[in-house]
Amino acid sequence: MPAATIVHAACFAVGALVGGGVAVVAGRRQAPIIPIPTLGSPQPVLDVRPGGVTQISTPSTVYAAQQQVLKYGNPGPISDQLVRTAYVAGYDRRLRHPAWTAEHLTLTSLGKSTLESPSSNSESGDRSQSTFAEDSAVPSLFRAKLQDYFKSGYDRGHMVPAADAKISQAAMNETFLLTNIAPQVGVGFNRHYWAYLEDWCRRLTSSFADVYVFTIPLYLPKLDADGKWRVTHEVIGSPPNVSVPTHFAKVVVTSRPSSPSSPDVPEISTGAFVLPNAPIPDEAKLENFVMPVEAVERAAGLTLFSDALKQNSKHICKTTKCEVIVRRFDDAQKRPEMRRAVSAPR
Repeated sequence: MPAATIVHAACFAVGALVGGGVAVVAGRRQAPIIPIPTLGSPQPVLDVRPGGVTQISTPSTVYAAQQQVLKYGNPGPISDQLVRTAYVAGYDRRLRHPAWTAEHLTLTSLGKSTLESPSSNSESGDRSQSTFAEDSAVPSLFRAKLQDYFKSGYDRGHMVPAADAKISQAAMNETFLLTNIAPQVGVGFNRHYWAYLEDWCRRLTSSFADVYVFTIPLYLPKLDADGKWRVTHEVIGSPPNVSVPTHFAKVVVTSRPSSPSSPDVPEISTGAFVLPNAPIPDEAKLENFVMPVEAVERAAGLTLFSDALKQNSKHICKTTKCEVIVRRFDDAQKRPEMRRAVSAPR
């Protein structure tokens, strides 16, 4: 399929809310003062015309239109980009879970480097000391709540695993914020096959110098008996608040020197895996879940990396073994927060 060139043009307007209220003047009544948001400095807009012709709109013209149309406020959409110690996330205020998370894994970041051994008094993360928490970085109206998950039938599934953030206790605690969590089926998925995939991503660091991992909740259509495609999903909470994705994607980009003689020339590998939010048998092959990166981007409405990188990369399953290691264990004993999940939130 030939690559299509997409020109992204954006004009950002920053609204600053001016405080206001009701002014009372002795002897007469005065109408309430409505706060008028002010718009930021004008930004040029790249307009793509038919035939691919581009034209830069005059900032003053665009700014005037913004002032007139958005006089009482700019509805957004707002993208909460959350920069944490071990990851970056984009939070979806409508669905109340991450739109995506991104992380950079290396042997050093995972504490496995033989060249950089941590000092004896260095701090490291202990997941038994972490607790799930609502994220105050997001306005209360759009937050996922602890109560939403209580008796929902779903696990609080990490998008960035706690095991990827052992660099410090603070870093690990950030993975327990609900802005890094989405509802996942527990037995057979979050506690098993999904955990195997997370482990596989970490093990990539033994073969590649740099491993970049994107985790993306998806809502994919299903063909119904009447021949029509529909997207249906559950919403948990009372009142309903947090959407339950139908699928989850892991997209990886890896890098290593192409050869000892050319260490500055990287060999890039990419791959995408899409898993249903449902129990998956341990014996299922990881390659069964391989999807084109473009398919994930289209379903999520995201551009993860450039067409040039995709075209000049090898598939990850050609440069390493795409095979999970099954590790069954008693989650309640190994993962203390699973035991705490059955207790009501405070």
